[in-house]
Amino acid sequence: MIASRASGKKLHIKTYGCQMNVYDSARMAEVLAPLGYAPSDSAEDADMVILNTCHIREKAAEKVYSELGRLKRWHGAKPASGERRILAVAGCVAQAEGAEILARAPYVDIVLGPQTYHRLPEMVAKATRQAGGVLDTDFPVEPKFDYLPTVSTAPGVGAFLSVQEGCDKFCTFCVVPYTRGAEYSRPAAAILAEARRLNELGAREITLLGQNVNAYRGVAPDGGAWGLGELIRAVAALPGLARIRYTTSHPCDVDDDLIAAHRDVPMLMPFLHLPVQSGSDRVLEAMNRRHTSHDYRRTVERLRAARPDLALSSDFIVGFPGESEADFAATLALVREIGFAQAFSFKYSPRPGTPAAAMPRQVPDAVKAERLAELQALLREQQRDFNAACIGRELPVLFERQGRHDGQLVGRSPYLQAVHAEAPAAAIGTVAKVRLTALGANSIAGEVVA
Repeated sequence: MIASRASGKKLHIKTYGCQMNVYDSARMAEVLAPLGYAPSDSAEDADMVILNTCHIREKAAEKVYSELGRLKRWHGAKPASGERRILAVAGCVAQAEGAEILARAPYVDIVLGPQTYHRLPEMVAKATRQAGGVLDTDFPVEPKFDYLPTVSTAPGVGAFLSVQEGCDKFCTFCVVPYTRGAEYSRPAAAILAEARRLNELGAREITLLGQNVNAYRGVAPDGGAWGLGELIRAVAALPGLARIRYTTSHPCDVDDDLIAAHRDVPMLMPFLHLPVQSGSDRVLEAMNRRHTSHDYRRTVERLRAARPDLALSSDFIVGFPGESEADFAATLALVREIGFAQAFSFKYSPRPGTPAAAMPRQVPDAVKAERLAELQALLREQQRDFNAACIGRELPVLFERQGRHDGQLVGRSPYLQAVHAEAPAAAIGTVAKVRLTALGANSIAGEVVA
């Protein structure tokens, strides 16, 4: 839940999906702050609820409709302020199914896409004056970032910063090009100004975000063009910043300069999410991924040569239309060869309007489930092995918050592992050397090294 700091009416935002949506939710709250919306931890006592949706996961739209059904009674009741409650649906499901949402849930007041939330105050004004829902899922000519207020909400120890949006790759299984639009890179000066502001508000770690973040090609302060590697170097120069990460990247956009940044910028963490989706060249071609399994292996080799302690995360889809046992075996072979510290894996599920949804030879669900179970067992084993290999090592941990027990803090290692150790509350926001001592179910125990 993200909400504004202003007093008066209350705002609750429920965020689904990726880090891009987390960033967008924070900015929506700031856009609405001048209208007097304040934080609410739940929908029950809120004057406005926004569902910021994601269309990537299976049955994403139906989950949104289910949540809207639960909110129908809330919407019909008047809050303590006596004013009409406002219910909004934002994000990628809203972009893909805007008119359908208003048809199936006519009590929804606002439906807006990912590119129009800078116009939320105008939408709220319209919703309070008219009957029927306000629909705004255009792709404006002007970038929304030009109309957003300066970041004013303390982000915590870690902060997300969108530097790039949209995708031009058109993978056949993916809706992002249709819901987020074409690739757009923010000017470097605007990114650096926001990064500086986040740093001033207390962020010690900044994660640069984009649907294809390493496709970043932004206008440089001198009028030239920067890639992601150059942007990382500039962000690393901010005083007081401890760490930089970026996500999500595409294998085709890992260029020489970005690899050099992994070698040369100590603040850039040695943990990279690099989705491959499949180890089969035939499936990769059907997915329109624009790279082969050899290309992926070669990119990983170059990254590890530049940064030997680099650990990898990835995405996998099993049961893509036409995937054979041999294709699936190629995926398992790639996983065994490369080794992943973490990974996300899913059964293929059709997305309406995407080319893959109409492909022949759809794989039976039972086969997909069996393959997914086998792949996930291998990925879990690799993650356990990676974490176990860290036991006994001394790693820098950025403490983020209080732990479950008195005198305990929780932070992240360079590899995004959750680490808990005894430390004073004053250590939140600092990096300490921690000896990792024991594996837990979802975290690793450690001891601060004096």
